Amino acid sequence: KKELYQALGKQYTTEEFRDLCFDFGIELEEDTSEKEIVSKEVGITKAEGLSERAILKIDIPSNRYDLLCHEGISRALLIFQEKANSPCYKLVEPADEQVQILIKPETARIRPYVVGAVLRNIKFTERNYNNFIDLQDKLHNNICRKRTLVAIGTHDFDTIKGPFTYEALPPKEIKFAPLNQTKELDGEELMNFYTTDKHIGKFLHIIRDSPVYPVIYDTNRNVCSLPPIINGNLSKITLNTKDVFIECTATDLTKAKIVLNTMVTMFSEYCEQQFTVEPVKVIYPDGTQHIYPDLSTRTMTVKTDYINACTGLRLDTSEIISLLKRMSLSAEPVNEEAKISVEVPPTRADILHACDIMEDVAIAYGFNKIPKTLPSCVTVGKALPINKLSDLVRKEIALAGWTEVLPLILCSHEENFEYLNKKDDNLTAVKLANPKTIEYQVV
Repeated sequence: KKELYQALGKQYTTEEFRDLCFDFGIELEEDTSEKEIVSKEVGITKAEGLSERAILKIDIPSNRYDLLCHEGISRALLIFQEKANSPCYKLVEPADEQVQILIKPETARIRPYVVGAVLRNIKFTERNYNNFIDLQDKLHNNICRKRTLVAIGTHDFDTIKGPFTYEALPPKEIKFAPLNQTKELDGEELMNFYTTDKHIGKFLHIIRDSPVYPVIYDTNRNVCSLPPIINGNLSKITLNTKDVFIECTATDLTKAKIVLNTMVTMFSEYCEQQFTVEPVKVIYPDGTQHIYPDLSTRTMTVKTDYINACTGLRLDTSEIISLLKRMSLSAEPVNEEAKISVEVPPTRADILHACDIMEDVAIAYGFNKIPKTLPSCVTVGKALPINKLSDLVRKEIALAGWTEVLPLILCSHEENFEYLNKKDDNLTAVKLANPKTIEYQVV
């Protein structure tokens, strides 16, 4: 919370920030702390000693990957409030040789795609380093579908040397020291070693039964990563890392490109040359070559009449352009036509159709400011027969002196047993294996 308010240049009250979030189309769920969250979930005793640092829990639409970190959300809110301009993301030519990743044909059997980029002269602090790791976790759980579609690997570029090869080998042939370990393990040993690991163990099933495992080597045959499981310890990034090599292996190339773009656009602001990224050349088995990341803007054309018809407003072209600017979209009128040409930046993978641009105009204008009007067509509604019957039955039962109760399906274990001096016979209630809070433990 403190860090976000510093970036926004204002100390908000909870209500003020909630209103700002609502205006921007996101929702402030809670103004809380780590200690408060844990005490709600597992009880006060287990929360002792935890940080009371204020935390904001913000609900983000699932397609806005650019808002999943402090950097993205603060940047977007500043642009929305017209306190900052949208950055221009650029690819820069490498000082030496261009980094290359050569894909071997065997990868087609398990995980055929890889994309990459390099962030040069980045300056990490403890806070933005944690944000960097946190964004990877959020993307892994979101668009990457728990690493099944895309897996992100980040490496200290000074500890490894290109060109890199992306291969698929039998597990026994892959040997390296995994992240934060000193002992070398082969593929099979690694699977057994991490079976009980809470964090890594849940990803093992993705490749465990495959005859070959995907692996990325540098030019000296050092293992950079065994995607989608773990990186090698040799190339782990630290607070002292200056150059970060990012690779994303995938079964879905489109999502890999979105994930890479999100990572580099969010954290290139900490590079010496702000918002610049060094590209990587990927060479496919058939010889075709592609340069990643693609930070070019996409152009979409939208009719002003369409935007006005959907929102019920009467905005002219210049008003629409200034509203879109607040949503990080640059636009200009199309000559002699009631159309607008919109430039969609690489951060906005959520914009696919004209309706997405119309929605952004409505958000920037303010949902609460849109005038309420009567519908142009008149229709008559009536209750469904089953609902009509339910209402009649409900009324009769209430008149007979009964009280209708709608209990929660999930409730606290203690309230149902310990508080009532009742012993749990393990037959009365269904117990949740991983309850979210202490209020929701049994059915």
